Amino acid sequence: MRVGAIDCGTNSIRLLIADASTDTVNGRTVTRLNDVVRQMRIVRLGQGVDATGWLAQEALDRTFEATREYAKLLRKHKVKKLRFVATSATRDAGNRQVFMDGIRDILGIEPEVITGDEEAELSFAGAVLAVGADDSKTVVFDLGGGSTEFVLGTEDGVQAARSVNIGCVRLTERHMASAPATSDQIQRVEADTDAAIDTVLQSVPLEKATRAVAVAGTATTIAAAALGLQTYDSEAINGSSISVDTVQKTAEMLRSMTREERAALGYMHPGRVDVIGAGATIYARIMTRLREITEGNIDSVTVSEHDILDGIALSQVR
Repeated sequence: MRVGAIDCGTNSIRLLIADASTDTVNGRTVTRLNDVVRQMRIVRLGQGVDATGWLAQEALDRTFEATREYAKLLRKHKVKKLRFVATSATRDAGNRQVFMDGIRDILGIEPEVITGDEEAELSFAGAVLAVGADDSKTVVFDLGGGSTEFVLGTEDGVQAARSVNIGCVRLTERHMASAPATSDQIQRVEADTDAAIDTVLQSVPLEKATRAVAVAGTATTIAAAALGLQTYDSEAINGSSISVDTVQKTAEMLRSMTREERAALGYMHPGRVDVIGAGATIYARIMTRLREITEGNIDSVTVSEHDILDGIALSQVR
């Protein structure tokens, strides 16, 4: 069956068109996705939402334009089922009905504004599709533009999840407007991240985790930098293992750069240039805390190129 999935986040809107099939392996039903189209546009839907509580008109216009492009691809590839999911920025916006009406007019389906917990479960499903699930207790974290989801689970599924309002766009706008970042800005981003992790610990026993998996653009960009890639290479990035110490050093490098220096990096998407400093700081702080919380059991992170977008596609089959 050919399915379509659209993930509309705070920073980007992404499309996956895939052929889905199911098999039985060792008594378990396994769903596989074969990509037909996978695309991303940086639209910064969450521009200013943290400060104003409203979606800016120019951000809505950018998002609607990208959605029209996706609608053409969906028709061209004769998609049978489609799901459109919106996350943090739309959850927070007082004028989200304008967004909902616009998407419905373009695609002819009802867009879904999902909860943080739903977002977490979809992210976990997409991540383990790529890197595998086993008897390990895996914590998947999805560091987005407006929120970060933490999910603890095994091959049997999700055990606990929590979404918190820290993300690369939100904390850039709140604390880290300059590049290079100042020591005060770094401390404020780390303080917000620590507070968010303390909130997560109230309902997700991170201390039980034995493996960490990171998804989304900040994680893959840091992996590209840590691996010394000259250009973005999704095959090299997917499944790569990065030590906590390397994550810290890479974060320090990226946030110490000017915007021009970041833009000159061959693997850096133009839409991430201004937010990678905060994103890398959040990411490094999460990994540092996970190493502390698990008493050293987690000393590295596996990076997955597959995430909530794949989870949205899978949800239409399972």
